[in-house]
Amino acid sequence: MVANKRKSSSLSEDDIELFREAAKGAARIKQDKLPPEPPKIAELRKRRQLSQHPSAQQIADASRSASHYFSDDFEAHFADSPVRFAAEGESGYLVKQLRRGDYTPELLLDLHGMTLATARQELAALLLACEREHIDCCCIMHGHGSGKLKQQLPHWLVQHPHVRAFHQAPLEWGGAASLLVLLKVAS
Repeated sequence: MVANKRKSSSLSEDDIELFREAAKGAARIKQDKLPPEPPKIAELRKRRQLSQHPSAQQIADASRSASHYFSDDFEAHFADSPVRFAAEGESGYLVKQLRRGDYTPELLLDLHGMTLATARQELAALLLACEREHIDCCCIMHGHGSGKLKQQLPHWLVQHPHVRAFHQAPLEWGGAASLLVLLKVAS
């Protein structure tokens, strides 16, 4: 009984042949609306292996620099929502490019579930890694949560001398739960 039911719901040979004739000469449609593909994990691992591994002293220095660069008492003024920033002397067009997704982040940092102190150290380590590996764009995912990281992160980024601009990330990189950051790269 099940076999008969299956047979009746499947297409007949005539229907299949008619479809093949109608589709003859048709070409596949190229999908050009997909977001940019993030860097491959293997490529990132390879790049990380080729770069110098930080020593314990360099890691300790990065932690100290986190407290040097990022003061919790400093509060920048962000009048607009979504949060956006262009450093002094930088073009406002950079912010527009970040908003549109013209830059693809090469490193991603996920701060979900971290305390402010841990997030500050991770942020310093990310910026140090970007500087070492000559990466000009990164994405920092702060999430929604209680909103403390989302609120504090822009104030920290404004204080760092290598930050050129940042903007709330486009949807393919996290939307309102993340920031795209553009950094100065030594040539």
